[in-house]
Amino acid sequence: MTTDQQRDDAWSGLGTGWAIVSILIAGMLVLGGLGFLADLLAGTKHVFLGIGIVLGGAGGIYIVYLEYGREDRDEG
Repeated sequence: MTTDQQRDDAWSGLGTGWAIVSILIAGMLVLGGLGFLADLLAGTKHVFLGIGIVLGGAGGIYIVYLEYGREDRDEG
């Protein structure tokens, strides 16, 4: 199967879509989990959890942009 035939397939973007979703969810889970642990240590109620989830989502969006959003540009 050539590259042109893969691009015409209706299911060709499914793997990319799942990769993007999993990056976003993983970012929110990891930094949200770290925020939850920080809340336990600091004795606060869900302050750092919320901050961690928001920062994880923003970091996930940035990683998705770096991986899939930038166009390849030639130097010169």
